[in-house]
Amino acid sequence: MSQPLPIQFRATDLEALAMQTGRIAVFAEPGVALLPGIRRLDRLMKGALARAIGAEAFAKAKPGDAMDLAFPAGLAADAVQLVRLPKRTDTATARKAGAAIGRSHGTAATLILADSHPRAADIAFGFAMRAYDFTPHKSGEQKVPGPVTMMTTDPEATAREASPMAAVAEGVFFTRDLVNEPANILTTHDFAARLAAMHELGLEVEILEEPELLKLGMNALLGVGMGSESPSKVVVMQWKGGKKGDAPFALVGKGVVFDTGGISIKPAAGMEDMTMDMGGAGVVAGVMRTLAMRKAKANVVGLVGLVENMPDGRAQRPGDVVRSMKGDTIEVINTDAEGRLVLADVLWYAQERFKPTGMINLATLTGAIIVALGHENTGVFSNNDELCNAFLKACAAEGEGAWRMPMGEAYDAKLTSRIADMVNSCGRDGGAVTAAQFLARFVKPDTPWCHLDIAGTALVKADTALAPKGATGWGVMALDRLIRDRFEKG
Repeated sequence: MSQPLPIQFRATDLEALAMQTGRIAVFAEPGVALLPGIRRLDRLMKGALARAIGAEAFAKAKPGDAMDLAFPAGLAADAVQLVRLPKRTDTATARKAGAAIGRSHGTAATLILADSHPRAADIAFGFAMRAYDFTPHKSGEQKVPGPVTMMTTDPEATAREASPMAAVAEGVFFTRDLVNEPANILTTHDFAARLAAMHELGLEVEILEEPELLKLGMNALLGVGMGSESPSKVVVMQWKGGKKGDAPFALVGKGVVFDTGGISIKPAAGMEDMTMDMGGAGVVAGVMRTLAMRKAKANVVGLVGLVENMPDGRAQRPGDVVRSMKGDTIEVINTDAEGRLVLADVLWYAQERFKPTGMINLATLTGAIIVALGHENTGVFSNNDELCNAFLKACAAEGEGAWRMPMGEAYDAKLTSRIADMVNSCGRDGGAVTAAQFLARFVKPDTPWCHLDIAGTALVKADTALAPKGATGWGVMALDRLIRDRFEKG
């Protein structure tokens, strides 16, 4: 799997700056006194750095933006990267500044001169997040990234602060790798095997195979995978870092490793992106990896339903009726509304077995949420204001866009079936909301619950502040913070 680039933290050494090769990144704000390291660099560069800081172009730059001074006189470095960043700034801006450096990091060494900046750990995190590159399927000799060093006045304190962030970065990278993988590589077998390997981190991992799922009555989930050669599975990951015997918090993910739409087949254009339809399961896996790596003091269980939705002579048909694990019957109107069938059974299983204190599910569930919110925000649906508000607060703190969407009886009524207890799809109007209403039928009234529709945020066509185009790993940071704030503080 991809690993965040390791960053070595060292004490600030002004005398070493002249001999530093590769790239030197520094931070400044127009009109503000220069830090000692920048003053030293400016003297070596015969005033060129100060002139750049005072230039109109730098004054117009936004906080977190960068400009390069190539082949600076007086230095061995190939470039000095000047990043606009006030000393007093917020987390998101500091991470954006680090990401600006990570975006341009190559095979040469990078020195980040943070000096006494109070957000040095966030700068390092932003660098690591943006330096991600998914290359396992590219031929030829792979370029090896150059070493990365950050100089600070207190490297040990910075390293301690950055340590839990490094665990988050690894969880995000794990999610990105899963979402970026093509479906011929990331089969249900391979996905389950990657999750099983995390037992080495201290997670308890179980893989429920089709015979056991059949005994449990997970016919809604099993129906989705009937047309595939890859067997359907449910993977359960438990992290027991909290008080023994305390009920866990549950994370549930949709893991459709490829979605053709089944018999209700999708148009060919854009179908290649359906390798990302396991994005919800990928986020759950990334969060569980992060919790294990940072030894979180919380009890959390992650459950993912792994299936492949293919057209075949054995595949589920529109008009079929299946009985869920809960016992409710579902008329399958559209086999391309398959993710909610997977989640219905896994949500019910999570509640029946674990009696969780709360539950959040994630799914690339509807195109309708992209129409509503674009690629900037995940749609959040909930039956519990306290849990929902806590999650939205975590999203805001981590800079991950999220927006609460409505639910209600009028939407729920649209799920009425003539021949079964409900339909799985009821048309385009309010499609993201009616999908959430469907899931709500499989959530017990006393279970605080959020549904996150990440169809627009799991994979994007353009770079974001902290990620190159492709898989973003959206949700790992916010869910990790939610667990820290809700279960590990106080």
